[in-house]
Amino acid sequence: MQKMIRVAAVVAVSAMMIPVAGCAGRHAKSDTGYVARDVNTLYALAKQKLDEGDYEMAAKLFDEVERQHPYSIWARRAQLMSAFSYYVAGKYSDAVDSAQRFLTIHPGNKDAAYARYLIGMSYYKQMQDVTRDQAVTQQALDAFNELVRLYPDTRYATDARLKIDVLTDHLAGKEMDIGRFYERSGSWLAANLRFHKVVDNYQTSAQTPEALERLVETYLALGIPTEAEKAAAVLGHNYPNSDWYKRAYKLVATYRPRAAAKRG
Repeated sequence: MQKMIRVAAVVAVSAMMIPVAGCAGRHAKSDTGYVARDVNTLYALAKQKLDEGDYEMAAKLFDEVERQHPYSIWARRAQLMSAFSYYVAGKYSDAVDSAQRFLTIHPGNKDAAYARYLIGMSYYKQMQDVTRDQAVTQQALDAFNELVRLYPDTRYATDARLKIDVLTDHLAGKEMDIGRFYERSGSWLAANLRFHKVVDNYQTSAQTPEALERLVETYLALGIPTEAEKAAAVLGHNYPNSDWYKRAYKLVATYRPRAAAKRG
């Protein structure tokens, strides 16, 4: 959080040179109705509220800068500062809206990477436990992937890559949770499809070794030993020292004589 505050401070640094008009402090804290103010006074008041930690009020005042003075040089800065202020206030949907508005109007601006980072972080902060719906987790992953694609050499992309690993593992964890449920219920095919999704779509996640072992289990339960052996071979090649491979190897080795006995 401190890092994001420092970055936002750089965006707003020029505003610190603007004097706060004497009447600005007399506005009530909850006063966000339309009161015409000159752009310098309005922006400075918003910055003051931000410095005081009144983040939601700061965001609303930055919005007023854009609304009252849409063609001023401060409007662009205000859009980004509004997004940041909403973010630190925990108003993540509003932060996303402000940042996306900034990108729509100023797609090539030097601060576009930061705006995309705010969008990704706003979704990231709303990530739910794997037992809950993961739509917002996917949105965070999409946002960070887009950031890395467009601005690969920025410091924001560096942090985004770390977040991508966490998000990928989280989404894989969701699929594993559903797959285990189906497996416990004896729905072997449905479970198999979930474990396959982890291996196919999230192969770099920490969930992959277990997913491969679960594929062995479900393929054997479905009576398809050749596919079980293939999954075990992939598991052994990539994770030869894992407990999941040991389990898979034991399952396959035990299945063969049983299957032969049945045929006999």
